[in-house]
Amino acid sequence: MTDQISVTDLFNNHAQKLMLEWAAGQEGGKRIITPEESSLRPQDYAADEFDTHGNNQGPRIKTPTNKSLVGYLNLIHPHQIQVLGKIELNYLESLRDISRQDAIRQLFSHQPACLVIAESQIPPTLLKRRCNEQSIPMFTTPLSSTKLTESLHYYLSNLFADVVVLHGVFMEVMAIGVLITGPSGIGKSELALELITRGHRLVADDAPQFSRIAPDIINGYCPELLTDFLEVRGLGIINVRELFGNNAIKGNKYLRLIIRLEPMDKDRLLKLDRLEGSYRTQRVLEVDVPEITVPVAPGRNLAVLVECAAHSHLLRMSGYNASQDFADRQRQLIQQTASK
Repeated sequence: MTDQISVTDLFNNHAQKLMLEWAAGQEGGKRIITPEESSLRPQDYAADEFDTHGNNQGPRIKTPTNKSLVGYLNLIHPHQIQVLGKIELNYLESLRDISRQDAIRQLFSHQPACLVIAESQIPPTLLKRRCNEQSIPMFTTPLSSTKLTESLHYYLSNLFADVVVLHGVFMEVMAIGVLITGPSGIGKSELALELITRGHRLVADDAPQFSRIAPDIINGYCPELLTDFLEVRGLGIINVRELFGNNAIKGNKYLRLIIRLEPMDKDRLLKLDRLEGSYRTQRVLEVDVPEITVPVAPGRNLAVLVECAAHSHLLRMSGYNASQDFADRQRQLIQQTASK
C-alpha cells in the first residue's frame, strides 16, 4: 500500500488524462496527499486569540477531523483536494465581501493539498492570490466537477488501498473475476490456457494482486513485471497477448469467485455434498468471497466445470439456487403424493 503521493506526482500522472493546467501555487508541489488525517499536529494549535475588547482568550485548538481525499467545496468537513465548479464559485460570488473573505479564510485554514477549478471556470483573483501566498497548488480543467471527482477518487482509492497477493491464476470467466487456486503442479496454468482458447481472458498468473477499493469490492490486477505472461509446464513462459491477441488479456477485474482445485480420491469424492457441492466463503481483505472446491480426477473436463461454476455463481447472485429449487420440487411432489 502506498501511504502518500505528492501533488506534483499527481499532476504529472494525470495532467493529460484530466486536462489539468497549473494556475497558481507552483511552489506547493511537494504538498502530500495521504489516506487520512486524524490527529492534531503542531499547526493545529493557533496563536492566542483575543476578543473584540482585547482580552486574551487563550490558545485556540482546531478540532481534529478525518479529511477525505477529494470532493466538492466543503468548509465544515474539508477535503484534501477541494473541487470548485460553477456552482461553488457562484456561491462564493453571491456572498458579501466580508462573508466571502471569511469563507476563503476558512477554506485555506484547513490547508488543503490543492484546489481544482473545474468546468473551464476562471479562477477568482482572490483565490489565486491566496494560493500563491500559502503555496497551495491550484489547477484548472474543462472537465465537469462530477467526472473530475469520480476520476480522482477512483485513482486515489486504488493507490491507497491495502494490497494482498494470492497464489493462483486470476481470469475473467463468464464476465466475472475468478481466481483459480490450488496446490503447485495441479494444472492451474494448463486450465487457464484452455479457458483462454475458449474465449475467456487472463488477468494475472502466479501472483495476482488484490486491493479493496470499496467496502465489498476487491479489485484484482497483474504486477507490471508479469503482465501478459503465463507459465505452462513443458512450454515454459508464453506471452498470451502475442499468441492470442489483445482480447485475451484483461487489465483488471473485480474478484467475485475463488475456485480451488484439489486432488481427491474416491473416499473424499463420496463425502462431498451431492446437492450443495463444496460451496463456502474465503475472507479476503475483510470481504467474504465465495469459494468452490473442484475435485481434480482423471477424465474430468475442468474448463467446462469452471465455466459452469462461474455461470452457476451468476445465477446465485441473481437469487436462483439450483439445489434449493430441486429440494422444493421434491417437497412439492411428496406433498402431492401424500394428498392423493
